[in-house]
Amino acid sequence: MEVRFPFMIYVLKFGAAWILPPGIFILALAAIAVYLWRRQVKAAAGILAAIAAVFYLLTTGAVADLFMGSLERTYPVPEHPQGDVIIMLGGGAIGGVQDVDGEGMLAPSPASRLLTAVRLHRLYGLPILLSGGQVFKDTGTEAEIARRVLISLGVPEEQIYTESESLTTRQNARYSAEILHREGFTHPILVTSAFHLPRAVLNFEKLGIEVTPYPSDFWVPAHPHLNPLKFVPSVSPFQTNITFLREELRTFVTRYLE
Repeated sequence: MEVRFPFMIYVLKFGAAWILPPGIFILALAAIAVYLWRRQVKAAAGILAAIAAVFYLLTTGAVADLFMGSLERTYPVPEHPQGDVIIMLGGGAIGGVQDVDGEGMLAPSPASRLLTAVRLHRLYGLPILLSGGQVFKDTGTEAEIARRVLISLGVPEEQIYTESESLTTRQNARYSAEILHREGFTHPILVTSAFHLPRAVLNFEKLGIEVTPYPSDFWVPAHPHLNPLKFVPSVSPFQTNITFLREELRTFVTRYLE
């Protein structure tokens, strides 16, 4: 029974992966490619087959572990970070929803970043600078929501600084730099998602600010273990791979075009 039960889980998950999106779309593309090939429309068949193959790879956990892992391992977690302030970058908020002690919630990634920032604050007693504005009309102001949560978690109000105007990582760095200079902070510890950290650090470096990178919100394991389900299509790996590609593109733009 102990052997068969995991096996049946794999079978059920494997089958569901191919009858639900995105798996069903990959099968449809492959079927059309085969049909066109048999009809001697080989150029179109080849293009569709290539699209299906790329789509398949982008929806697998094995590729997500490889791609995102390479980005998330750029900066290791420092054992004893040295600094005089913690900067936490925003990454999205959900406006209008009721939270425990107010309105608006942080999206999953910034919520994870905030948890890391709070733990660092409790370890080292450093103030926290929250950076993030209201990107869209239906989202909350990230820094203000995060501030409310920090206060509810026991962080003293006088140890919280907010920057609620930034809409991009570039603005995060620029507006945070103004507060750093005004308050006399010189050694910031930068907390953001591990995949976002390389681009965030680059933006601060362009302003002449040296930060101590502190990654949080990891999306993939440090030491992935391959199993059959890592090779079946799924929405979650697709989101991870698209996030990786988008981050690489934005880093390129930041490095060479901005």
